[in-house]
Amino acid sequence: MTDVVGTETSAGVAAAAERVSALFARIQDALVGWRDTLLDQASAAGGASPAAIDATVGALVIPVLREDDPLLVGAGFIAAPEFTGGDDLHFSWWLGPLEENPVFGPTSEPSRLDLASRSYSDYLRDFRSLEWYSMPQSTHRTHITGPYVDHLCACDYIVTVTSPVEQGGRMIGVVGVDVYVKRLERELLPALLAAGRPVVLVNEAGRAMVSTDPAVLVGDVVQAGEDAVRCAGTPFRLV
Repeated sequence: MTDVVGTETSAGVAAAAERVSALFARIQDALVGWRDTLLDQASAAGGASPAAIDATVGALVIPVLREDDPLLVGAGFIAAPEFTGGDDLHFSWWLGPLEENPVFGPTSEPSRLDLASRSYSDYLRDFRSLEWYSMPQSTHRTHITGPYVDHLCACDYIVTVTSPVEQGGRMIGVVGVDVYVKRLERELLPALLAAGRPVVLVNEAGRAMVSTDPAVLVGDVVQAGEDAVRCAGTPFRLV
């Protein structure tokens, strides 16, 4: 009987890991499509103007943010200054409908991120040193940052997924999305609860993202044992 239960538990954890992989594969597939569209535009004459970028990115991300019960809370493109021909920041970034939070009121429609209205956004002047930009730049691969508290927009725990947009051997920016951790919980908890034992989804640094163990909170550091199960296509593990 013990062996049967152990086998069922192992299968349940493996199924939960597959659910995590499938969710993030869905996100990464969207980023690949957006990246390719932006590269097509960048290759066209005059296609790299800030106004053209904004129009293209808005057409890509706004419909996704308008979906019923959207997965994403934010999405867009952050351009390398060299790409837009200046030193100013160019965040072509949209926010989905936001819930009430301590800083901003609720919104019912997607809205463009206005950095001028964020008095504490000066740290973005050196955005190329931030993990969500520097890691795709150095690795040339999609990177997942978080969980962390987003004080710029959501005022809640989020995960950011960013992918490099590269042309002619140089990075011209990143496409990315933000997802509420609480939204990840809704997507992943059913599979985690079916695993047969308490499990915690942790990031590469061992910080908890989603947990069925009531003693483990988002952001807690969890030591991964030999029985940790990797979630293919992501840096995550179930412990």
